[in-house]
Amino acid sequence: MRDCSDELIQQVLGAAIKVHKELGAGLLEIIYEKALMLELNGIGLVAEQQKPISVTYLGNDLGLGFRADILVENKLVLELKSVDRFCDIHVAQLMTYLKLLKVKRGFLLNFNSVKLKQGIKKVSI
Repeated sequence: MRDCSDELIQQVLGAAIKVHKELGAGLLEIIYEKALMLELNGIGLVAEQQKPISVTYLGNDLGLGFRADILVENKLVLELKSVDRFCDIHVAQLMTYLKLLKVKRGFLLNFNSVKLKQGIKKVSI
């Protein structure tokens, strides 16, 4: 499992908070995703948007299974939402992405929050 540093987490969450402060709540997830990519790249982080995740079953490659919203430095998965509140399925989805990508930590970021700090959920495996 690949893990990330606390410094990387602080940089990423700082960038997400900056995006939320600038754009506010209520927009589509893709808007926040594109804005966050600009912020992450602007501070020199390598981030992949809509990272393909293959799925294998019994040793057989089933092809493209999912797409993670953002993978930062190949060590941290970000799943962006614009919802009233997180549901258990959001956490389960991110946990599956972490397992398939062999990454230890990720964050659910709900941009439909008054303050983004209220819409951040850490997920680890």
